[in-house]
Amino acid sequence: MKDLLTPNQVARAVGASEASLKRWCDKGLLPTIRTAGGHRRIPIHGVMQFLRERGMPLVRPEVLGIPTATGRGETTLERGFVGFRAAIEDGDEERARRVAIDLYLAGHSVCDICDFVIAEALHAVGSSWEHGRMEVYQERRGCEIALRVLFELRGFLPALETGAPYAMGGTLECDPYTLPTNMVELCLREAGWSAENHGTGIPVDTFCTAIARKRPKLFWLSVSAIESTDSFLADYQILRDSAQAHGAAIVVGGVALTEEVRRGMVYSAHCDNLRHLIGFARALKEAVTRGQEGP
Repeated sequence: MKDLLTPNQVARAVGASEASLKRWCDKGLLPTIRTAGGHRRIPIHGVMQFLRERGMPLVRPEVLGIPTATGRGETTLERGFVGFRAAIEDGDEERARRVAIDLYLAGHSVCDICDFVIAEALHAVGSSWEHGRMEVYQERRGCEIALRVLFELRGFLPALETGAPYAMGGTLECDPYTLPTNMVELCLREAGWSAENHGTGIPVDTFCTAIARKRPKLFWLSVSAIESTDSFLADYQILRDSAQAHGAAIVVGGVALTEEVRRGMVYSAHCDNLRHLIGFARALKEAVTRGQEGP
């Protein structure tokens, strides 16, 4: 995928004249930047937003570095799930990319694509592996494909507003699962947060140092694996105390957070899915913005 495009490239991709492209840019319908030499360039996220808002087709997606035939496939989340699951089971990265981008162009949020398509497909693939219907290499390959799809979707999101509230998060030690925390970062960015995923298997003292230095308004903890409940709860209490001391709301979620584990935790919100997280994050963002504006 190409991050910056010439008017000629975009015109060919959408089947319009270069003169029309330049008029759209002049009217502010497409964001542009200027190179050091004064040449106009159009960011890929601006092109994607333009197409989404107007329902325009991609005539030659390959010009943008996007798989051929993108924009002519699935437009519903239900059918997208079927196609994405088949793609990652087959190890077909191009098809997986195409399904995700088709859904985005059809107007679905990244949050819904993650919740209803990517996460559900990976859950199904993981179940097939656990029951011996897939080889481990297929499951691992599917996860790698999904990570690359998430990275590509990130490039389609609009630029963050100046002064966007900051969020950070990741997983504690003994939790190596990268996809859930990457999806959280992506969905928070879509919701207008300057979100940074700090990775997996992070020692709690390092997280506390990061909270003290970066002062996030929201801290998320993804919990997909717990080796010792007692050790996890002890680390979580340290983390929670640090977040509270520095004014950060702490949000938790993940398949390892059983009711028994959650009884030993105090948090700002527990989210069963990304939609719950984004609902909380949007309300918090409004409160943070009002607080910055003052009475």
